[in-house]
Amino acid sequence: MPVVDAFYAEEIGVGHALLLAKLQPDQQQAALSACFREDWQYGSGKQKRILLPVRNLQFWIDNNILLVLKDAPFDKKDGQLVPAAGSCFDCPKRTAHNKLLFSDLGKQDACTDPTCYQAKVGAHVAKTIATKPQLVQISTSYGQQKDGSTTLPRNKYTEIRAEKPSSKEEANRPEFKTCKFTREAIVTECNEKGELRRVCSNPDCPVHHPAKQTNREDAKWKAEQEQRRREEAIANATGIRVLSAIGASVPVRLLKRDLQFLLNQIAPMLDEWRLQTLARQHGIRKDRETDAVDKLFGAFVRRSDEGTLSRLLVESTILLAAARTNAAVVLRDAASIYKVDTDAIELKVKQEFAAKEKAKKAYKAGPSVVVKGKKVA
Repeated sequence: MPVVDAFYAEEIGVGHALLLAKLQPDQQQAALSACFREDWQYGSGKQKRILLPVRNLQFWIDNNILLVLKDAPFDKKDGQLVPAAGSCFDCPKRTAHNKLLFSDLGKQDACTDPTCYQAKVGAHVAKTIATKPQLVQISTSYGQQKDGSTTLPRNKYTEIRAEKPSSKEEANRPEFKTCKFTREAIVTECNEKGELRRVCSNPDCPVHHPAKQTNREDAKWKAEQEQRRREEAIANATGIRVLSAIGASVPVRLLKRDLQFLLNQIAPMLDEWRLQTLARQHGIRKDRETDAVDKLFGAFVRRSDEGTLSRLLVESTILLAAARTNAAVVLRDAASIYKVDTDAIELKVKQEFAAKEKAKKAYKAGPSVVVKGKKVA
């Protein structure tokens, strides 16, 4: 078998092999290909195959094979939707039928047969449209409609949000408003296929398709967007600075071997952006485009002292917890434990941003000289 051959040839690691072993034989070949990235090597004129981290394979499997059943648009109990497949609850291809093999999913139940899953989604869509022929058929992607297609692309309708607006600003946005043209719709193409939505597809609707804004309104909108980006940048910079301050306050307690063991278990759970954030905090830089940040991080862990490892352990735990719950709450609680003054850090970050903006404006204005007592740009 290709997967077994790749493992014995040391082309893939144990983590990759364990994930691949859980899949059906006809799915393993595609999953094996997802373990690698092809890079063009300049000078040699050849392609070099690079093994990706285990988390990349897990992400591919989650999005292409393990389809969470609670998100399915069809009735899982309906054994007649696709008679040959039967009910999902009686299907042996569910992860719940082999909890030992898929223990990492916890209580989450997923389908491991994408072909069967998509067949049921298609049958559900056809059945729903037959029952409600007045449904508007929509796609979640942008683009032009195909000749004769009754499916509307994303730029031809406005989806009405189901949740309530969280602010007055949101309440004024078109997607939080209803109109006399609002209709029930079903997604028939792309992501979320089979889900029901509420949309307005009337191009003359004054609520969802208003006339183009004036230049003044455009300028106001751009200013609001710029302000929002600035606030997000300040919040992000403040969060990273607070994380660094917390790490600096961590005392040394565990032995080096204990700290290294814990970090080697936690690091693979971090997504690439968070791992890169942690690496930058400690000056870990990639020399080449082909350098994998997880390998560089692992090498850094092996040569670090107990103090640095203790700091890394707390910081990586905070980042992991922030990915699964409210990041602001996790950071605030950690700052409280390690007595980090978040207000002072936020004030300093704002001052730095203000200084940069002032310098940028001065640079754009250009140098000025004084001629006979008058300042001339």
